[in-house]
Amino acid sequence: MIFARDKSQMCNNLLQYAHVYAWGREHGRKVISMRFSYKYRYFKICHTPLTSFPLYLAAKYAAALKLLPTASFKHADCDREALERKMLRKRNIVVSGWNVRFYDLFLKYRSEICDLFTLDSCYCDPVRVKMQQAEGRGDGGDGRHAAQGAHDILRLGVHIRRGDYAAWGDGRYFYSDEVFAEFIRRFAALHPEKSVHAYLSTNDPAVSEQAFQALCPEVTVHCFQGSAPEDLFMLSECDYLIGPPSTYSLVAAMYRDIPLFRMDSADAGAMTADAFRRFDYWFRRIV
Repeated sequence: MIFARDKSQMCNNLLQYAHVYAWGREHGRKVISMRFSYKYRYFKICHTPLTSFPLYLAAKYAAALKLLPTASFKHADCDREALERKMLRKRNIVVSGWNVRFYDLFLKYRSEICDLFTLDSCYCDPVRVKMQQAEGRGDGGDGRHAAQGAHDILRLGVHIRRGDYAAWGDGRYFYSDEVFAEFIRRFAALHPEKSVHAYLSTNDPAVSEQAFQALCPEVTVHCFQGSAPEDLFMLSECDYLIGPPSTYSLVAAMYRDIPLFRMDSADAGAMTADAFRRFDYWFRRIV
């Protein structure tokens, strides 16, 4: 049995666990998420029998007392082959560290990973209704492009990451409203035949739907100021995504393989139709 352990935020944990899960799936080993046993309990995986707080505590203290061996992928230059051999040798082991990577296996078992991390309906259903109402749609079942004329609507998910990004990476991705607005307008110019609805996801409570609407009169702007799981679902329901380097928008793109443009600079001119890439491209290029 493999216990996947890490720190950091929700989507970092999700991707780290998924790499370990894919490796375990390939080698016939059960993999338990320690993080999702007690935190970020928004997903299908959190309700599975082995994802439990008592088992998390048992593994945590067993590892601390060195009753369980650990394979640590903490450093980028760690000896991955040696660590993988250790994982193969040990019947029970804790695997930790952000740098655990099994890209090909992740993609092989991606549909299972997406299923495990299906968001609970209490986070999805209200957001789906809000998006339908925002676009003047009726009850369309799954909520995507269901109403008459809905094929003319193009949903752009915009991840406005603030908070910790003021300092992370020396603040190079801490973009102003005006920068995001320029990208939104650029996107609308790339799709002149569509009615673009921009859905803003942000951890900045000061972001204003009205202010962005004034900056982007070419599109219809929505900012629900939802919780982390609600906004993750909202982004996953969009047709295109833009945002600075972040595993949050990357995971949102994962579910339906949504084209994503990563804002590596403040230059909106870099955003062309061809610059939107699928999940398997960006997932190998995490910053």
